[in-house]
Amino acid sequence: MAVPILSIIGKSRSGKTTLIEKLIPALKAKGYRVGTIKHHSHPGFEIDFPRKDTWRHAQAGSDHVVIAAPDKIASIRILEQELSIEAIAATMDDVDIILTDGFKSAMKPAIEVIRAETGLDQIGDPGQALVIATDTPLDYPIDQVNINDIPAVIAIIETHFLRR
Repeated sequence: MAVPILSIIGKSRSGKTTLIEKLIPALKAKGYRVGTIKHHSHPGFEIDFPRKDTWRHAQAGSDHVVIAAPDKIASIRILEQELSIEAIAATMDDVDIILTDGFKSAMKPAIEVIRAETGLDQIGDPGQALVIATDTPLDYPIDQVNINDIPAVIAIIETHFLRR
């Protein structure tokens, strides 16, 4: 069975990452294994450092560099085209849920973050958001929850994705 994917979407600087940072420990405290995927919409990013061994491997032409230690592993792949969210998630079968930061266009079920400070417009497609996490009441025909009410957000996630 595929791992459920829940996208956290919203405008830039709306608090998507902050919400995810709060959801991860709350879900883990309930015994869930959580994976995350951050969408970076611009080509090219670096997680490797010049002159380090893995950087040197990539500079020499390796298409897939893996660094492994006793307590973690990281993989850097050169891609001809962007992978689908499903292809990325298929490599993450050791978790109970995957939270994505972004991936609005993947059309996965979502929590849309809307804060007064960044504008009150929805950016997701109609029907994509299960709920809006907000800091102000909105006149939208969709359930809303206070962005700081993490237990309420967790309850929504459990209802839709983590039935045991």
